[in-house]
Amino acid sequence: MEEMEEQEEEFDIETIDKEDMYGVLKNFPKQMQEAAKLGKDVKITDKIDNIIITGMGGSALPGEILKSFFYSTSIPIFVNKGYTLPEFTNMRSLVFVISYSGNTEETIYAYRNALRKGARIVAISSGGKLEELSTKQRQIFIKVPSGIQPRSGYAYLFFPILNVLMNSKIIGDMSHEIEMTMNILKKPIFEERAKEIARKLEGKIPLIYSSDRMFAVAYKWKINFNENSKVHAFCNMFPELNHNEMVGYTTIEGDYHVILVKDEDDHMRVKKRFEITKDIIKKKGIPVTEIMLKGSSTLTKIFSAIYIGDWASYYLALKYKVDPTPVKAVEDFKKRLKE
Repeated sequence: MEEMEEQEEEFDIETIDKEDMYGVLKNFPKQMQEAAKLGKDVKITDKIDNIIITGMGGSALPGEILKSFFYSTSIPIFVNKGYTLPEFTNMRSLVFVISYSGNTEETIYAYRNALRKGARIVAISSGGKLEELSTKQRQIFIKVPSGIQPRSGYAYLFFPILNVLMNSKIIGDMSHEIEMTMNILKKPIFEERAKEIARKLEGKIPLIYSSDRMFAVAYKWKINFNENSKVHAFCNMFPELNHNEMVGYTTIEGDYHVILVKDEDDHMRVKKRFEITKDIIKKKGIPVTEIMLKGSSTLTKIFSAIYIGDWASYYLALKYKVDPTPVKAVEDFKKRLKE
């Protein structure tokens, strides 16, 4: 961890964080513990050729995590973010339809599309229209606890998927990795590291880069800064960014801070790309923070890195004196769609 001078800062958390995002983050290991029990009784016996996770925003994140977790798998995994499913969706597709509220417009359309295509459907939500339709049409439905923002409830939405896949023998038993992850996330180091990162990011535009196999982490950091801190943030992946985004460092027109999410198991050529790109960025006078993921458990590395980003965006929100929980811009937009 990078050495830096300790700074005393005071935050009136109760005034800024009116809906208690702090409590949600503190209780995240407990959320994982509860989430690990969801979907334990759900099993798919049909032959499955592909897995599709359809959802929007924070409800699509479980699909991105699943892709990172099973980067190399014999069954293709697709994340769908829109009204319709891919044309290849058929009776041998397993479609996880995820909407935390149960009322997401695009996801309800996608659910109906999956139904028409005859796919095997597992719907996951806290209720709403999705629960109503699933119950009426006798589709598998897994109900998750309500009351938090979708981007903060990703454990509730991800672990039921994992349980269904384990029960169905599509993947092996991950119980040990799940237990290890829950125990590690209880440590205070994640919040402490995040405070340091938030100090560095104040007044900056975050650019988050990872390998393609860990893109779920970079993507979650981006949406955290968007929705919690209420600022623009952007993400990209290696090696793709070396073919386009890197050229943007020729002319610097923004006050950036680059975050590199590195995994010790990244491809050796990707590791070299990280180092060369970091050198190019730093020579342009742009600060770089590195997050190195180590350990034997891929699941633990993914969730640990995401958890740091959750906390960093929270403390950055406090610095900007904004409530990290509500997303008024999204709610206002939805109202206009209904007009």
